[in-house]
Amino acid sequence: MALPPLPRAGLRIFLPFALGYFLSYLLRTVNAVISPVLTGELGLSAADLGLLTSTYFLAFGLAQIPVGVALDRLGPRRVEGTLLLVTAFGAASFALGDSLAALGLARALIGLGVSACLMAALSGFTRWYPRERQSSMTGFIMSAGAVGALTASVPVEAALPLMGWRAVFWIVAGVALAASVLIFRLLPDDAGPGGRESAGEALRLVAGIYLSPQFLRFAGSSLCFVGGFMALQSLWAVPWLMNVNRLDIGHAARILVLLNLGMLGGQLSIGLLGTSLARRGVTPLNLMQIGYCLVLFVELLILFDGGPPAVLWFLLGLLSAVNSQTYLASATHFPRTLFGRVSTATNLMAFAGAFLMQWGMGLTLDALKDAGYAMDTALQCVFAGLIALQGLAILPLLREARLSFRRSGESPVPAASRRDPRDG
Repeated sequence: MALPPLPRAGLRIFLPFALGYFLSYLLRTVNAVISPVLTGELGLSAADLGLLTSTYFLAFGLAQIPVGVALDRLGPRRVEGTLLLVTAFGAASFALGDSLAALGLARALIGLGVSACLMAALSGFTRWYPRERQSSMTGFIMSAGAVGALTASVPVEAALPLMGWRAVFWIVAGVALAASVLIFRLLPDDAGPGGRESAGEALRLVAGIYLSPQFLRFAGSSLCFVGGFMALQSLWAVPWLMNVNRLDIGHAARILVLLNLGMLGGQLSIGLLGTSLARRGVTPLNLMQIGYCLVLFVELLILFDGGPPAVLWFLLGLLSAVNSQTYLASATHFPRTLFGRVSTATNLMAFAGAFLMQWGMGLTLDALKDAGYAMDTALQCVFAGLIALQGLAILPLLREARLSFRRSGESPVPAASRRDPRDG
């Protein structure tokens, strides 16, 4: 069932999804601003801070396989509405936490709670909007995330002296509860066609996705580009700006706003131009190829102080908007009836990357500091390592795909499942 174009369906379909993803991104990045307060209050090391922040990504990533199966079998309304209740509980628990263990557990609950926000939206769009609008709708929903990231920067930094970080999380808990109510009240209860599968068949399909060459082609870029950007945006950008560029926390927070404004501008551009580009033959993969090459160039400029930090971090956010296209590019080779599982498999790679990059950067920083390196030099070393990993990850994207589910006849998906009902 295709829905009428926005804005007629906007309030009922798009806005509940947008509010959920707004919360997801706000909670993903808020630790970048509150990290100095948490470090001072709890006496955290860089590794402690990286581990605390990355528990969100760990729980989020572990949830992706069951979330993907649930989206295909139960539909986005039931899955996202229920998990947003977990988000509310996790945010309230974080507001009450007084130790590293308690805060880490609460942040893991938050990661679990928002683990379906983007994938549920994309799954709903594939059910209710035509194929040529997918890039645009993805750009628009990612714009809501960019607004969440913006809210987590200067507004939160300005609110901290007035109400403290605990009050911020009480407000987030209330908004998450309200978002759950809206999801249940406004979205269609549209269970997917996968409900007739046995549990064993569902797991076999998931395993086939993870082992397929089409999926593996995108796994490295999801780990290193999407995960790497999230690690920078949600934590390590602010320490870089404060230690390498010698900025105070207020100036660093304002540049974090510019990073998120750049991401917002990039996502809105994709949203506005995506349908037109798709009709002209520009694929999501093409956007990734161009965008990632430019990301590497901008990151090298940041590493070697090749321009004003405000401009370079804005450009990094702008170009990193192509991260959203990896979900569509990887799903192109699979039936739409498996979109939930394919997109969450891709998301698992992204959040595994964010967890590994964020915590790994913290561990490496501590090791380098123990070896006698200054903080700025240590940060430059780990940033150079990230760029090197991304350079390797882009290589599979720069060649034409040799295999496709539509061409190879070697799909791990059963023949009865390969036909997309919407394709006639």
